[in-house]
Amino acid sequence: MQQPQFDQHTNYPPAFANTAFDVVAIAASAGGLKALSQVLSHLPSDFPAAVLVLQHLDRSHRSLMADILRRRISLPIKQTEDGDKLSPGEVYIAPPDYHVLVNSDGTLSLTQSPIVNFVRPSADLLFESLANSYQNRAIAVILTGTGKDGTKGVEAIAQRGGMVISQDQETSQHFGMPSSAIKTGIVDLILPLSKIAETLIQLVQEDRG
Repeated sequence: MQQPQFDQHTNYPPAFANTAFDVVAIAASAGGLKALSQVLSHLPSDFPAAVLVLQHLDRSHRSLMADILRRRISLPIKQTEDGDKLSPGEVYIAPPDYHVLVNSDGTLSLTQSPIVNFVRPSADLLFESLANSYQNRAIAVILTGTGKDGTKGVEAIAQRGGMVISQDQETSQHFGMPSSAIKTGIVDLILPLSKIAETLIQLVQEDRG
């Protein structure tokens, strides 16, 4: 397990077929399970991008999130393990107490390096490593949550040409994380929860040449 080495990759993962974006990373905190369920349950079984999900969880207990979501969504879902290789149409859940990093070969690493923004897993580390590896073929989504985790990460996504989406205030149970991201001025779309899944479907199916 290793620390992320940003801006040092010279090779990038091969693009998936039939998608304008290879990876969608979704981060949430307080109120996140309900929001994640709504978004993921509206993604079709033939969704052509990989999906990374990061929810701030109690670090002292085994997460049941994958089991809960598995009953509600049509995509295959698993709790991330060190060395997993991203595949289109699969959902990877960040485990409690581990940062998840996206590597330049399209694999995932887990690390218990120090907490960031008082949390582990950290959306900032996930988004920054994703931006470094997938560049303009990544989408970051910030859902309901307290605090500022994810703000620096979405800036990295934007700087490398990726897309950033935030849940709006009216549908967020807690607006701390979305608000902090929005204040950067780089969020591309601010959407009600009910519109996020359909927007992701449209984005990944766009022809970007």
